[in-house]
Amino acid sequence: MSLAIRTDAVTPDPGPGAAPARDVPEKSAGAFRTIKEAADELDVPQHVLRFWETRFSQIRPVKRAGGRRYYRPEDVDLLKGIRRLLHGQGYTIKGAQRVLRERGLRFVQSVGRGEVEVAAPCAQDAESVTEARPEGDAPSLSAESRVVLEDALDDLRACAAAIARLRVPPEPAAEG
Repeated sequence: MSLAIRTDAVTPDPGPGAAPARDVPEKSAGAFRTIKEAADELDVPQHVLRFWETRFSQIRPVKRAGGRRYYRPEDVDLLKGIRRLLHGQGYTIKGAQRVLRERGLRFVQSVGRGEVEVAAPCAQDAESVTEARPEGDAPSLSAESRVVLEDALDDLRACAAAIARLRVPPEPAAEG
């Protein structure tokens, strides 16, 4: 008598009342993407997409009840283009905004689709973290690390400005 179990023939029981397991089909190219799906496709955290929405007015996902975001295919192409400018080419947020303003939305979308290559950023549009430290103090950072740190610094500056606005004392009440 053999006590061997065939694991290849065993399927887990979903339990009473549970829906049967099903394979999730791949979405069509024209389907809307949730913020999670877009973030996964771009390989960035969801909060980065929300942050980019505050910095790039051209990113306008459809928002449904409860504030759920749905990105159209052209939104995803734009996000890919912005990601390539920031993370791939070393542009600052202001530099990427300048590219969008000067070259247009369709150009950045085509960058996201890989149809065109964007030129290296000029000095004012490139990351310049090395200016803040003396020569030889620390090892140089990769372009992607610099972009991440610059994004974090922008976030911190925005937070500091928001806190400063909250600290403004109220106007004194007029005596009367």
